[in-house]
Amino acid sequence: MRVCQVAIPTPVPRLFDYLLPDSMTPPTRGARVAVPFGRRREVVGVAINIVSQTDLPPHRLRTIQRLLDESPLLTEEVLDLLGWAAQYYHHSIGEVINAALPVRLRQGGPAELPASTVWRLTDVGTAMSPAALRAPLQRRLLAALQAAPAHELDRPCVLGFGARGMVAMRALVEKGLVNAHMQELTEHSPGPTAEPHALNADQASAVGALQAARGFQPFLLRGVTGSGKTEVYLQTIERVLAKGDNALVLVPEIGLTPQLVERFQRRLGVPLAVLHSGLGEGERATAWLKARAGKAPIVLGTRSAVFTPIPRLGLIVVDEEHDASYKQQDGFRYSARDIAVMRASRAGVPIVLGSATPSLESLNQARLGNYRLLELRERAAAAASLPPVELLDLRRLAIEDGLSHPLRTAIAECLARGEQSLLFLNRRGFAPVWMCVECGFIVPCRRCDARLTYHRATARLICHHCGAEAAVPVKCPACQGARLHALGEGTERVETALARHFANARVLRIDRDTTRRKGALAAQLASVHAGEADILVGTQMLSKGHDFPNVTLVGVLNADQGLYSSDFRGPERLFQQIVQVAGRAGRAARPGRVLIQTYHPEHPIFTALRAHDYLGFADYALAERRAAGYPPFRHLALLRAESPKSGAPLAFLRRAHAFARPAPPTVELMEPVAAPMERRAGRYRAQLLVQASARKPLHAFLDTWLARIWDSKEAKRVRWSIDVDPIDMY
Repeated sequence: MRVCQVAIPTPVPRLFDYLLPDSMTPPTRGARVAVPFGRRREVVGVAINIVSQTDLPPHRLRTIQRLLDESPLLTEEVLDLLGWAAQYYHHSIGEVINAALPVRLRQGGPAELPASTVWRLTDVGTAMSPAALRAPLQRRLLAALQAAPAHELDRPCVLGFGARGMVAMRALVEKGLVNAHMQELTEHSPGPTAEPHALNADQASAVGALQAARGFQPFLLRGVTGSGKTEVYLQTIERVLAKGDNALVLVPEIGLTPQLVERFQRRLGVPLAVLHSGLGEGERATAWLKARAGKAPIVLGTRSAVFTPIPRLGLIVVDEEHDASYKQQDGFRYSARDIAVMRASRAGVPIVLGSATPSLESLNQARLGNYRLLELRERAAAAASLPPVELLDLRRLAIEDGLSHPLRTAIAECLARGEQSLLFLNRRGFAPVWMCVECGFIVPCRRCDARLTYHRATARLICHHCGAEAAVPVKCPACQGARLHALGEGTERVETALARHFANARVLRIDRDTTRRKGALAAQLASVHAGEADILVGTQMLSKGHDFPNVTLVGVLNADQGLYSSDFRGPERLFQQIVQVAGRAGRAARPGRVLIQTYHPEHPIFTALRAHDYLGFADYALAERRAAGYPPFRHLALLRAESPKSGAPLAFLRRAHAFARPAPPTVELMEPVAAPMERRAGRYRAQLLVQASARKPLHAFLDTWLARIWDSKEAKRVRWSIDVDPIDMY
């Protein structure tokens, strides 16, 4: 018999055997095949092995229907990495491989590179000043074309400006400023158009260490906000490209890609493969295939880009390595940062983990000597310095719609100088609570253990956990009273208050509500850079990696949220978040200032923030972690379960707890408990925490334990998953 073992995207953690027809050429390892599976006539799987024996009787074997690839779609290097990931995260190999492919290729689409669109300036476009255009994005594109080699941009570069970049480019074509051409994708493009920046001593030392690295070597690049980490990446990548190798650059958020794409393109002058979820399915598949074919020396993308096949990989960069966005929170729950480190190790190449506030796990690795620590202690701009941080004690200050008097005064002074202010509040909507004054009733979500948030723009109450909506009641459902009102502040309420206090100022709100439309975030950020906003107010979308040269004031409105978190990572995330948003102030020649409103100014977190003392905070937090037995001093896995039936998840976890007996002495199982938010989107949730002092015994235990769970009838009654190295306990 000729039997092909196929990885199928199903939760069952094994390969599936299929007969090869006599007339079919055996598929190569890593090629896609179309097979029947269960009741489905055709499913796309990936061939892993060809064998001559199987445990199944021949009459039960089904036959491969057709081959989709003549050559492997996934390289041996990536397949081995995915195999490791499936083992480490104890997840189905079929679903792991499926997660590594763009949707178009998962669905059986052709693995062929189409011709690419290239936009080139006309004579009229070459002569026109970008300032003559009214639309900000059209201005940016025209300026980018005029600065680009041969006055042309390809499709990935235009997509780097966001989805609306395509719309703006079509507008330039209609105006006769640009022509569109179809051409074959090539490996080469004209050279760079921008010179490298001069390096300060710390940057030069970091670049020297990275360029001297040979083989696998992990570096932790800790640089204060505005210290020029990107310039270190660029000059290191230049050396990699000069040797004929390629680079993988990971970023945590889609919103960071346009400015990086533009900067990389301008400096390095080579094709980029840009990969993130904001792209269309065809665009993402094309970029992936371009990288696989070696036609893009730089792959720049978000989380799943870590699995992209890249020939001659020479360097991996993980920017903002501490960011929680690198962890997939459902399905295959992997950490792109950790997989990137493993990929670098297996490929024998250096990896740079960059952050102003490294995760405590990464910092601990550096202190143990496993990572080499590189530090950028000063801002890169000669006249820039870290902004002073002032604490506004809300126990002694009245606030109106989230704004204290000292903060409003600082905003007014900023406006008078023609500078921009940024207000950070990680809570969207108008108010987090719609409450009855007479009896205290708060409108709840019917599907979650949560309150509904009032959104005044749509006059709706919305759950930020499941998306459920309700009309705003005019009478209290509990006491029939008519005195209901919004309690607390969200970004929408702050925006309204700012418009009232500063009638002549241009206020721009950036949160999930204002950036839902494709390309909206890129357009809003372009408006900020163009000086079309005086006051920015928003959520964490504004806190990461953006360079706003004219922002000199940052106000943090509700800094205490992380102090009340039930998650042990809450204080670390709070510190990182405030450092990131505070780092937007004073990045150029004008000095910055940071005002933090808090009810707990004496807390050690705020003491460290005032002193810009990340290492002091880290010492404090690591001591707490060591005493409590949390990472990085112990290793965790979380068995999660959920069901529409209220008692089913806990019943399943109690049975799973029994399967674990006797547990090894180095592994400890907690008792099953309801999740902190037990009911979410109509489903009840519970969890069971597993702790171990070392990884090896933890994974050995999980192998045996999960096999018992899979074989149990209880496993079919609830939806369950295992989360290795969880980053939250919700």
